[in-house]
Amino acid sequence: MGREIRFNDLDVTLKLSGFLSFCALKSKVIMPYRMIKDVYVDTFEAPMWMIRMPGTSIAPLNIYEGSFLYKGEWYFLSYERKEPVVIIELEGHKKYRYVVFAIDDPTQTAAEIRRRLASFNA
Repeated sequence: MGREIRFNDLDVTLKLSGFLSFCALKSKVIMPYRMIKDVYVDTFEAPMWMIRMPGTSIAPLNIYEGSFLYKGEWYFLSYERKEPVVIIELEGHKKYRYVVFAIDDPTQTAAEIRRRLASFNA
């Protein structure tokens, strides 16, 4: 799939490889646990007027890779189908307000992020 989640003591990293990294013009997004406001699994439809800066989007095929700006907020999107994705809402991150990505088991991934977040905040 080209996407991997890596857990550390202080943060979680979305790592992109191969073609996805090329299309997104980015190989990783680091999200400190202290900045994660919410994590959930849902479908996500990129708003029509979202501005790609930089990245790749093919809206008719629902392919989005990279950084996007919408209503003054930055999104990092990495998915290629209408299916449940992991959505992470951030607060105070140096760039992103939302990180949205597809992964093999989104429910399990979101649960693991929540578990580690709870341990971090304990």
